[in-house]
Amino acid sequence: MDLFNPFSLLGKTILITGASSGIGRGIAVACSKLGAKVIAVARKKDKLEETLRLMAGDEGQVYSCDLTSPEDTNVMVASLPHLDGVVHCAGVGQRVPCKLLKEKDVDDVMNINFKAPVLLQKELLAQKKINKGGSVVFIASIASTLPSFGNAVYSASKGAIISYANCLSLELAPRQIRVNCISPAMVWTDLAIQEGADEEQLKSDESKYPLKRYGTPDDIAYLTVYMLSDASTWMTGSNVRITGGVF
Repeated sequence: MDLFNPFSLLGKTILITGASSGIGRGIAVACSKLGAKVIAVARKKDKLEETLRLMAGDEGQVYSCDLTSPEDTNVMVASLPHLDGVVHCAGVGQRVPCKLLKEKDVDDVMNINFKAPVLLQKELLAQKKINKGGSVVFIASIASTLPSFGNAVYSASKGAIISYANCLSLELAPRQIRVNCISPAMVWTDLAIQEGADEEQLKSDESKYPLKRYGTPDDIAYLTVYMLSDASTWMTGSNVRITGGVF
């Protein structure tokens, strides 16, 4: 007897940015295990190849692309098949006190965390690459509403992408394309270690979470799978916090 699985991604083609490591890699691997044909995108080809080796099946593809380059992005989009899902996960962190910020600091974060996904999404729509009934997911952060020292521009970039996604959800609703955000608290990734305190300090902070741990890429991946699957066909314009109990 075949088991009913509303979370299956069998037959769906899904584009995932930032798939060379961390949360993006976790999402790519999870989607492949649930039957999706995954197109993994990032800048580092060697890291993408590592992701490809971890993915299930033999239909996965990788695409090395600098998403801050409109030319690279447009060429990539033109080569894509029609998509049933898009996950905007590529991003960078930064900690600089407000009084020390330089224009380059602002551009470095906003170009990748906000401008790049907005322009990629524009091009996907302009070239009519997203199927009716598809799903678009933005990986945001609880930093958008939970301020911390030195995190102003990163927090602003995530708040901006949530506001953008809210408007996009209204524009795409007539085509039954869903648009949602996921806002995680701290997740154990290379980025968290690089941009945060040293590992001992992070472990100490982790113990303060009600569930006594930070998240893992799999925790975020499984929620993303729900948003990409047909189990969430009445969900759009939402921003779901996944935090281990942190408010």
